[in-house]
Amino acid sequence: MRDGSVEEAQKLFDKMPHRNTVTWNAMIRGYFQNRHVQDAVYLFNRMTDHDVFSYNTVIAGLMQCGDVDGARKVFDGMNFTDVVTWNSMVSGYIRNGMIGEAVQVFDGMPLKDVVSWNLVVGGLVNNEELDLAEKYFKRMIVRDLASWTIMISAFSSVGRVVEARELFDEMPVRDVQAWNAMMVGYIENGYVEIAEGLLHKMPKRDLDSWAQMVNGLVRIERVNDAMKLFMEMPEKCPKTWNSILLKLIRNGFTREAHAVFEKNPYKNVVSWTNMIVGYLGTGEVGSAIELFESMETRDTATWNATIFGLSENDLGEEGLKLFIRMKESGPSPDKSTFTSVLTICSDLPTLQLGRQTHALSVKSGFDNIIAVSNAMVTMYARCGNMDLALLEFSSMQNRDVISWNSIICGFAHHGNAEVALEMFEQMRSADVQPNHITFVGVLSACSHAGLVDEGRYYFDMMKCKYFVQPTIEHYTCIVDLLGRYGLIDEAISFLDQMRAHGFEIPASVWGALLGACRIHKNVEVGEIAGERILDVEPGNSGVYLILAEMYLASGRREDAGRIWARMKEKGVKKQPGCSWIEVNSIGYVFLSGDKSHPKFRRIHFVLGLLHTEIEAEISKSNAASFQLVQVPPDGFYGRGIDFS
Repeated sequence: MRDGSVEEAQKLFDKMPHRNTVTWNAMIRGYFQNRHVQDAVYLFNRMTDHDVFSYNTVIAGLMQCGDVDGARKVFDGMNFTDVVTWNSMVSGYIRNGMIGEAVQVFDGMPLKDVVSWNLVVGGLVNNEELDLAEKYFKRMIVRDLASWTIMISAFSSVGRVVEARELFDEMPVRDVQAWNAMMVGYIENGYVEIAEGLLHKMPKRDLDSWAQMVNGLVRIERVNDAMKLFMEMPEKCPKTWNSILLKLIRNGFTREAHAVFEKNPYKNVVSWTNMIVGYLGTGEVGSAIELFESMETRDTATWNATIFGLSENDLGEEGLKLFIRMKESGPSPDKSTFTSVLTICSDLPTLQLGRQTHALSVKSGFDNIIAVSNAMVTMYARCGNMDLALLEFSSMQNRDVISWNSIICGFAHHGNAEVALEMFEQMRSADVQPNHITFVGVLSACSHAGLVDEGRYYFDMMKCKYFVQPTIEHYTCIVDLLGRYGLIDEAISFLDQMRAHGFEIPASVWGALLGACRIHKNVEVGEIAGERILDVEPGNSGVYLILAEMYLASGRREDAGRIWARMKEKGVKKQPGCSWIEVNSIGYVFLSGDKSHPKFRRIHFVLGLLHTEIEAEISKSNAASFQLVQVPPDGFYGRGIDFS
């Protein structure tokens, strides 16, 4: 049973010519240990002679599995209970978050031992009822080391360090855990120097004592002292070293960590990976790749961390190339690999490679992992293929809130508001709790489709039914929705709501309002919105152009000229147009204003033919009011990226 070989244990049990209570209890306990709850209960009910250990085993097992009512039923049916039985009930209620019931059972105990007291005091502390925990602690007649340590840690965790120290000084005997608890209390409350003095006074130190002190020194940026203390540690192992290295990196000392890393003999794949993650986290991609290439052996975590880090640094193409290398010569990809690669395919986006990755994940057996399936749904949606996104979503055996968010936001992004809202209602029917991202998708769908009443309804539902506090994204959607429909005044009132809730109105919200003013020719409010954006984004070329266009449309040529002059004065230039397309597994990116693409002449010639044909069709249909977009005479720039 301890080895997990339940069937072997069952065969032995069935063959036994004679069984005693100990045998039955061993089987029941083993079933619980291996999560065979129904088998354990069935065997317990078959027993003709139960002892106290039988009852205690079943009560503890049921409590661990969350069957509180079943455990209580067994407890109530006992003719005799010992202190272990009562402790199992108290512990079980605490484990299942029922602290009130635990205290009630504890108060009703005919006999309590120190374990009983520690259970209820610890439970109250974990439930953040420190005052009540302190009252029970003071009522204790006998205390062991655990009793004192629980309260020292509890006082320290809420900043009551003086009271924690008073308890520490009152202790008749102290072990290393008590010393560590007091030292950690000082460190967590910013008294690192006092903790340092306590470390030197300790009669005995364990590995945790040294590690906690080193971490405390790193936290207050005493890196040299931290490293000096580490070198004084009597026992050094890679695990301790890696935890310190990671602590240095997380506190922003990547360069310092690297210097120590080079000199230290405790390097292993974990420490190498930590260094790579550290450099990628600070945007020093070159240093990270240099370390990666220097490694003699790399595990899956190393490859995954580097691929993900490249993606986070807007180098998704390099991440894909690394994935191809991993597939050819590295370890087998796992679920994290596929999730990262599919996310990169979503961001670029590249549907062809996304489909290949999907096929490879199916072949590798990771297609049923929720995280991988969610990434697939997002990838197909962002690459514009909602049919495949919906097919993948429908085939998922289990769905979480991310799954529903992916499909809802996908339909919203592609302007299919009806299906997006239908999916949201299905999500609610499935008893999945929506979060703030869900409502971004729902409100965005309403905005794209001009569903004003529905937008107001879902915004109120978000706040009042699901108690999701509106964020910048939600307000942006509502302002955009109202603005598109011409309800500029109501949109402004939403801005007032934002200010009332303590939000600083960001450029994205002013941008939504500016776009609405442009559509509905509201120059007065548009001026305010545009100037608010330029206050925080003075280099935003699009805002200058929109304002100039609005002035021209309303006959205010002087104001338009003023905007152009201001744009020139600040050195703001219009960003060139950009588009890309994937043909035969090769991605082509085009920028306006450059002729260096090798097939520039052929592309330009074909576009000219298309332009001529469109003009001819428009002339036939007498649609003279239709304005054509002219092919820029200065051409396009393109570059090819082969992902095959």
